[in-house]
Amino acid sequence: MSPSLEPAGKKTVAIVGAGIVGVSTALWLLRDGHEVVLIDRLGPAEGTSFGNAGVLASSGVVPVTVPGLIAKAPIMLLDPGSPLFLRWSYLPRLLPWLVRFLSHCRASETRRIARALGPILGDSLEQHRALAQGTGAEKWIVPSDYVFVYPNRAAYEAEAFGWSLRRECGFDWEEMDAAALRAYDPAFGAGADFAVRIPGHGFIADPGRYVKDLAAHFEARGGRGLKAEVRDIGREGGRVTGLETDRGTIDCDTVVISAGVWSGPLARRLGLRLPLESERGYHVELLGANMAPRGPSTITAGKFVATPMDGRVRLAGIVELGGTEAPPSRAPVELLLKRAKEAMPNLTWTGTREWMGHRPTLSDSIPVIGAVPGVAGAYMGFGHQHVGLTGGPKTGRLLAGMISGLRPNIDLAPYRPDRFL
Repeated sequence: MSPSLEPAGKKTVAIVGAGIVGVSTALWLLRDGHEVVLIDRLGPAEGTSFGNAGVLASSGVVPVTVPGLIAKAPIMLLDPGSPLFLRWSYLPRLLPWLVRFLSHCRASETRRIARALGPILGDSLEQHRALAQGTGAEKWIVPSDYVFVYPNRAAYEAEAFGWSLRRECGFDWEEMDAAALRAYDPAFGAGADFAVRIPGHGFIADPGRYVKDLAAHFEARGGRGLKAEVRDIGREGGRVTGLETDRGTIDCDTVVISAGVWSGPLARRLGLRLPLESERGYHVELLGANMAPRGPSTITAGKFVATPMDGRVRLAGIVELGGTEAPPSRAPVELLLKRAKEAMPNLTWTGTREWMGHRPTLSDSIPVIGAVPGVAGAYMGFGHQHVGLTGGPKTGRLLAGMISGLRPNIDLAPYRPDRFL
């Protein structure tokens, strides 16, 4: 953030959603001297901020909508070994969003999206360190490389366009053949004969406990946490006046909507219909594993990440389109286990824990970050799809700075909440 545009004064801010974006925003606002209440219907880190790969994917600028996806998608949907799943009964409701989503499968659009994501993700490790400093949550942040594991070099070369985008965003890497990969990380076997190592990344050894520790520090320093369901946003004369919840009215002059995929109804209350959908994400934790990868590693054959965590290995990824209401599917879980065993043939475990949650994805794969036009005191920060943990601290810092009257040091135009009008 750059120097203040004008003195903002102390504000009373209500934040809806206690995932990484909401908690980050709350902490930065508290440090800036504002009065802050953090509201979530389940409590801190009970959604996607709990169930993710834990990787601080600074280089995760390449969206799902790469050129060629439209041609591949029908084949992938019919292939039980593909990491793309669809609940066909949900297709009629999904179709308008899906058409808009697939319209971005062009090189120019993919490049535009990557350039928009870069400023939010690129310094993730530093942003997490700054956020967690002095909170007790620092212990969960682990600096590391980020490794992409391929079956062979040909599979890597088939993704040349995505790697060119990473290069354009300032990332460099080391290529490793089979021998170099196994010398670097003996966990990978004959099913993985090529890899790319990107330095300067990191991971969170327990994402759920990390965000809960941040939230606990927020409350210990005078912030207020509230478990409640927000039903409406009070306004008078074009300004926010409070929130209506199932626990009563909360008076405030500023509100931040950061409730992930659940933000859509509140956005509509503020006059914005956003093309927001859930990418249903899965993770499986391997308990009592006999080995773990050296650091977060994307198994490209299955489009998921294997991450060493506190006392277990987490496998997280897969894309399933099916809305927020259907129960978890078994096929994604089985595929995660199968692909992990192919890449790490000697991996064994004694038990598993499974999870399914909802990645909030806007049709252009770029989050909304900023003020709501026409409603003074209303802000939004959600829609980070696969990279919410990575981009959460930077998003929270930007939102807190805007509320405090500071000039953003990046161009916020790509993230405008009203860009879909």
